[in-house]
Amino acid sequence: MDSQRRTSQNIFSAMVLISWTYLRAQWRFFRWRRTLLNYLKAVESKQVRMKQTLLIVRHGQTTWNVEHRLPGQLPGVALNDTGREQAERLAEALKVLPVSSIISSPLERALNTAEYIARIHSLEIYKEPALMDTNVGRWAGQTIEEVSKNDPDWKEYVKNPTIAPEGIETFPQVEQRVIAAVEQWLARDDIGAYPTFVAHADVVKLLLAHYMGLDASRAGTLHIDNASVSLVELDTEHKDQQPHIVAVGWTPKPGWLKVPTSEEKKPVQEQKSADAQQGQEAQEAGEQKS
Repeated sequence: MDSQRRTSQNIFSAMVLISWTYLRAQWRFFRWRRTLLNYLKAVESKQVRMKQTLLIVRHGQTTWNVEHRLPGQLPGVALNDTGREQAERLAEALKVLPVSSIISSPLERALNTAEYIARIHSLEIYKEPALMDTNVGRWAGQTIEEVSKNDPDWKEYVKNPTIAPEGIETFPQVEQRVIAAVEQWLARDDIGAYPTFVAHADVVKLLLAHYMGLDASRAGTLHIDNASVSLVELDTEHKDQQPHIVAVGWTPKPGWLKVPTSEEKKPVQEQKSADAQQGQEAQEAGEQKS
């Protein structure tokens, strides 16, 4: 009974943290857009160089996403027509930002998405194997429906991704390799103030969970759409400062990232409620592993 109570308390605490982060991110994103013009004018100033804004991008849609099929680290899963349109729209929206570098998972779906951003900003793409999707081992290539019916280990993994069968990565393992890679890139002098990391749903969720202070086991409760961008602001001068989550899983609409007019009083797109995602947690944990 005590164990069940502690589990319930942990879940409640995680959901409160996520809900609060979403609300704060929404307000920060609005303020950030209002001061975007000043950021762009002062991008080379010492004040701006003291901060880094991480753009964390999930790749565009693939046919496997539509089929709810798990690709894991299998090669050959490219963007479909919708995914290419999404990637192009995202790249166009990010044109207003001084993207300084692009680091991508080498898997096709991420690399294809990164190419759209790279073309607009005339940047080369650095491939980072540590940003690859979760290695789902024997589940790769199967649909969520198939593994749910045929393998009880899958259901246990969705409930608790900190424990996995042999040959399958746990969330803490994925988080460890991803954070180590990102920190190595951020330590480079040539990375710039607006580095962009292009990866996969699990990778994006675990990066955000890390900067939010959320346990890796609860990262699956975050919702990250295809061709969305999350923004994390780091104070590079004061390493002990808490990172600011500016946006979580934003997808572009015309004008969403433009400097707002004085008459604009609220963001163009509102965040999805964290409460609405709680009931879909198990489903989305599987659907977004691509």
